[in-house]
Amino acid sequence: MTTAASVIHSDPDILGGTPVFVGTRVPVKTLLDYLEAGDPLNEFLDHFPSVRREQAIAALELAKEMLTAYANPA
Repeated sequence: MTTAASVIHSDPDILGGTPVFVGTRVPVKTLLDYLEAGDPLNEFLDHFPSVRREQAIAALELAKEMLTAYANPA
């Protein structure tokens, strides 16, 4: 099971506590910004080679789980 702590890290000494991918200085928000702009995942990964594909996919899966868990029932 993937946990947020195994994919995303926040440390006040790294980019002022901005959530980043574990082992990198790449903000998770950057991935979301790329996808929001219509850029493919591969382009993000090409621009940020310190982020592994598995990390990016795990972050997106966690976001999906959180969004569906907190959705209000109709």
